[in-house]
Amino acid sequence: MASRPHPLGTLSGVPSFSSVLWFLGAVVLFLVIWRVGVAMLRSFTTPLPPPPPEGELRKVNLRYRCSVCGMEIRMTVAPNEDPAPPRHCMEEMDLVAPTIE
Repeated sequence: MASRPHPLGTLSGVPSFSSVLWFLGAVVLFLVIWRVGVAMLRSFTTPLPPPPPEGELRKVNLRYRCSVCGMEIRMTVAPNEDPAPPRHCMEEMDLVAPTIE
């Protein structure tokens, strides 16, 4: 007996449509991850900004306390004599009265 030909022809070497979609999705995902990774590595190699000119920072003695968690911080150098309070726990910190030294 002779074998009958397949009604659709010979499709044994052609991948299915879903396999092609998975492959294209993997290639797109690879390219996105690659671009993000290269961008992150390039951000590490950018030079730091130059330091401010000499004498521009002022010495201050300010103490701040976070009203949410109670963390305290001491500021010793600022660009002006009355700097804006730092932020902690997404809130501005409260200025603590300086102690008598």
